[in-house]
Amino acid sequence: MLTSLLLLLIGIQQPAVPPADTMRSRSLDAVVVTATRTERQVGSLPMPVTVVGKAQIQQSGSLRLNDILREQTGLTIVSDHGQGLQVQGFAPDYTLILVDGEPLIGRTAGTLDLNRLTVGNIKQIEVVKGPSSSLYGSEALAGVVNIITESPTRTQGSVSARYGANRTSDLTADVALRQGKTNLYLFGNRYASAGYDLTPETYGNTVSPFTNYTGSGRLTSQLSNRVKLTLTGRYFAENQNANTQLTDQQLIVGAGRVNEYTINPVVTHQVSDAWKLMYRYYRSGYRTSSDLRYQTTGADYDASYFRQTFNRPELVVERTIRNRHFLTLGVGYIGESVEATRYPGRQLFSTRYSFAQFEWIPTRRLTIIAGGRYDNHSQYAAQFSPKLSARYEVSPTIALRASSGVGFKAPDFRQLYLNFDNGVVGYSVFGTQELAAGIARLQQQGQIAEILADPARFGTIRAERSMAYNLGIAANFQQKYNLPLLLSVNLFRNDVRDLIETQVVAQKTNGQNVFSYTNLNRVFTQGAEIDGSYRLTAGAGRLTIGAGYQYLDARDKSVVDAIRAGQVFRRNPETLITEQVKMADYGGLLNRSRHMANLKFFYELPRHGVSASVRGIYRSRYGFSDRNGNLILDVDNEYVPGYITWHLTAAKTIRQLTVQAGVDNLTGYTNPQYIPTLAGRLWYASLRWNWQQRPATQSNSL
Repeated sequence: MLTSLLLLLIGIQQPAVPPADTMRSRSLDAVVVTATRTERQVGSLPMPVTVVGKAQIQQSGSLRLNDILREQTGLTIVSDHGQGLQVQGFAPDYTLILVDGEPLIGRTAGTLDLNRLTVGNIKQIEVVKGPSSSLYGSEALAGVVNIITESPTRTQGSVSARYGANRTSDLTADVALRQGKTNLYLFGNRYASAGYDLTPETYGNTVSPFTNYTGSGRLTSQLSNRVKLTLTGRYFAENQNANTQLTDQQLIVGAGRVNEYTINPVVTHQVSDAWKLMYRYYRSGYRTSSDLRYQTTGADYDASYFRQTFNRPELVVERTIRNRHFLTLGVGYIGESVEATRYPGRQLFSTRYSFAQFEWIPTRRLTIIAGGRYDNHSQYAAQFSPKLSARYEVSPTIALRASSGVGFKAPDFRQLYLNFDNGVVGYSVFGTQELAAGIARLQQQGQIAEILADPARFGTIRAERSMAYNLGIAANFQQKYNLPLLLSVNLFRNDVRDLIETQVVAQKTNGQNVFSYTNLNRVFTQGAEIDGSYRLTAGAGRLTIGAGYQYLDARDKSVVDAIRAGQVFRRNPETLITEQVKMADYGGLLNRSRHMANLKFFYELPRHGVSASVRGIYRSRYGFSDRNGNLILDVDNEYVPGYITWHLTAAKTIRQLTVQAGVDNLTGYTNPQYIPTLAGRLWYASLRWNWQQRPATQSNSL
C-alpha cells in the first residue's frame, strides 16, 4: 500500500509557476519539528505547543530539565520513582521524552527521571500537549517533550562553572569546529551534590550524595549538494551513595550506579525540491545496579540490576505538493529487550509500525492536518491511532485551533513480567505473565491464606487507549496593532479506557498481599489553560511579563457513577456516623492539583549586558493517599497543602564573560513528609565564558 501511494504521488507534476508560499505570509516565530515531524512555525500549528528557547533557559538559571519544565503552564513535576512530568493530568509514564527526536529509555518503575538531563547543550525544548501516538506510538498518550540540542555551524565554544547550596557544583564545556562542509560539536558536563537532609532527627539523607557525567557529540557532513550525514551520540553515568535506617534500627549502606548511551546516524537525501528521504537508525542502552548491605555485618540487603536495550531503524519520506501541501510517510521497526533481577530471564518486545500525515492548506487562512499510525506489537493486539487537527485564521490577530486524536500506551515489561517478593515488608508483585506460576509457588510454600481473584483471568492485558479533544484560540496583537501581547486559551478533554491498575489477587499468611495488574478503570481529565506574555520597552530596558494558569479536573468514571448511585460511604471523623459521599466531596485522582499558576518577570538592559528574572510557581493542594478506608479522595487530611515557590536570578555580561547569581525557593518552603524533592532555599553563583571565531576565518578552522 505504501509503495503504491508513493508511485501515485510521483506522478503529480509541479506547476510551471508555483503559487506563493502561504507559510511565508505568517508572522515569524519559533520553528518546531515535534508536532508534525517537519519544520513548521509554532504559530501556524493547530495543536497546543509550548516552546522554551535557550535564552529563557539561561536567564532562568536552570541546571536540569525538570527545573525549566516546572515553570511552564500546564506542566507539573511530580515525584514517583524519580521526578517525572505530568501533562494535562496524566501520570509521568504517559508522556514521551525525546532527545533530538529519539526516545529516552529507562523507565524502571514507569517514571523517566528528568534529573538525568542537563540543559547546558539545549537549543530549544518543544512540548506538544495531547496524544501524539499518530506519529510517535506508545507512551505519547499524554504528549511529547522533545529536547533539541545545539548544532552550531561556526567555530565557537564555552566554559561554565556553578557552585551553590548543598555543595552542588556544575561544570560544563562545549566546542564547535568547522572545516568546509563538516561540523563537529562536543559537549561535556559534570554535576555533583552532597545531597541534603530534611529530617535530621532520623538517620540518613533525604537525598544522598551523587555525581553524574554527561558527554555528547554531533558530527554533520554535507556529503553532496543533496545528501547530508548526521551522527549523534550521548553517554550518561551517575554514582550515588545511599544510607538509610530500617524500622528495626538496622543501618543500610551501599552504592547505586546508572549508565546510559545512545547512538543515532541519520542520512538526509533531498532527492528534489519536492522529495526528501531520511534514513535513521537509533540504538540506546540503559543500565542500573545497586549493592546495599547491612552496615554492621556487611551481609547483603539488596543487590539488583536492570538492563534495557532499544533498537530502531526508520525510513521517513516527505513530499511537498505544489508548495502548499505536505505529506509525511514513515515505516520502522522497534526491538527492545530487558534483563532485571526481578524479571525471569531476558524478555523481548518487537514492534513493526507505519505512519502517514497529510498537511492540507486549501486557503491562506485554513490549515488541516490528518494522520494515523499503525503499530503491530509482539505482545498485544495491533493498534491504529488516528488524529485530525485544524487551524483557522479569523483575522491577522485571532486564530482558532482544534484537534482530536487517539492515543495508546502499551503494557510495559514490569506489568507483564515482574516477579518480586519484598523480603522486608513481606508483599509480592507479579506481572500478568508470571502471576499463575508465582501464586502456585507461594501456595506450595504455605504462604497463601486466601485467593481473592482468579489468577487465570489476569493472563491477557490490553493497551491503554485515550480519546482526546483540544479546542483553543490564539491571539497575537503585534502584527496588526503593534502591541507586543500574546494570549492563548486551550480547553482539553481526555477519556481513557482500559487503564492498567494494580489489583490485590491474594492475601498472604503474614497479612500482606499479592499484587498484579489488570485493565479496570475508565478515567477522564479535563480542564483549561490560559497563557500570555507582554513585552514592555522603556528606554534601553525591556521587561517581559508572562503568566499562565491551568484548571484541572481528573476523575475515575466508575467512582463518579458509584457516588451518583449512592454506593460510596465514609465514617464522619467527629460523629463516627457512616454517611454517603457526595459528588462535591470527591477530589478526583491522586497527585493532581485543581489549580496551577505561574507568574514570570524577565528584565533586560541589552546595552549594559544586564538581565534579571523573578518567577513564581503555584500549585494548589492535591491528594496523597486514602486515609479513611473507602479507597477514594474525599476528606481534608488526605491532601497535601498547596504552596508557592519564588525564584530569582540576576546576571551581568562583560564582553564574553557572564556572571550570574540566583536563589531558588526564596522563602525556603519545605514539606519533608510529602515533597522530599523540595530541598528548601538554594543559592548559587556561576561564571560562563563564550568565544567564537570571526566569520572571515571560519573556513580555516579544525
